[in-house]
Amino acid sequence: MNLYYLGIDVAKKTLDLALCEGGAKKPKALSKQVNNDVKGYQSALAWVEQRGIPRDQVHVCLEATGHYGDGVAHFLQQAGVAVSVVNPAHIKAYGKASGQRENTDKADARLIAAYAQTFQPTLWQPLPAHILELRTQVRHLASLEKHIQQVKNRLQAQLPSAPVQASLHRMLDFLTAELKACKKAVQAYLKQHPELHTLARLLTSIKGIGDLTAARLIAEIGDITRFNTPEQLVAFIGLDPRRHESGTSVRKPSQISRQGNARARAALYFPAIVAKKHNPIIRAFCLRLQERHKKPKEQVIAAMRKLLHLVYGVWKSGKPFDPTLLAQKA
Repeated sequence: MNLYYLGIDVAKKTLDLALCEGGAKKPKALSKQVNNDVKGYQSALAWVEQRGIPRDQVHVCLEATGHYGDGVAHFLQQAGVAVSVVNPAHIKAYGKASGQRENTDKADARLIAAYAQTFQPTLWQPLPAHILELRTQVRHLASLEKHIQQVKNRLQAQLPSAPVQASLHRMLDFLTAELKACKKAVQAYLKQHPELHTLARLLTSIKGIGDLTAARLIAEIGDITRFNTPEQLVAFIGLDPRRHESGTSVRKPSQISRQGNARARAALYFPAIVAKKHNPIIRAFCLRLQERHKKPKEQVIAAMRKLLHLVYGVWKSGKPFDPTLLAQKA
């Protein structure tokens, strides 16, 4: 059975399509642009089928671009088409390695199709409705926090306009009230779903992780069974270290890859700082790093990684965090 690869470059209003045959050595991609709406999704599927290509012989690939690609991914998956949603950083790296020179939506769609043919990425599975709802709520909460900080920064700038200052104060009051209401909504939603509530209680048994951090991790990680090891979860979040070594002279400090879920990574930063002081396992771990003259920032990143290991263990086992048990194993 010959496969065809459909690369989709997603934009807010449009989808650029590139269709190529998998068996050809140098496949010539067919291109088309459709609207990023239901009629556009239907038009894209019809465009493929008009060429006599069965749905089960098509592998669609698109980048994870926030919510803009969700609609077409859901539509095509429900229509019986294999869909993969991949990290944009992987596509970018592949483009550099393959010598891509063009930087257009049409060229990007061809690149995504070529990536799918080369690497055969794993198939995408949509989130369960209750996880998707939780993710939408916690991401809105994060957006409110970001807007509040922006308004505070403008207030601190002391702009020379009394009306503008008054407007900023009104905005701050409104956003603060919305943030408070959103936090209550998230907590209420967790309580309405016993599965989510039980999982949140498990995660908050780890000192350093509060209710909202637990909600954010559940929403962003989704299904823990996707990860066979804690290292896989660490890589998914983008906290896996990357060494910079070349020959005998280049020995740059290791840095995290940052090729993962940035929202989950951000959600762990302040909990890691708290855990350094109050979580006995993390505290002892960071003291050992301090003795090895690791910088404070390196300690926090390592604490974030260690927290993820604890999250993985608690989530997988279904048992609350027990520092005495871990201390005995250490």
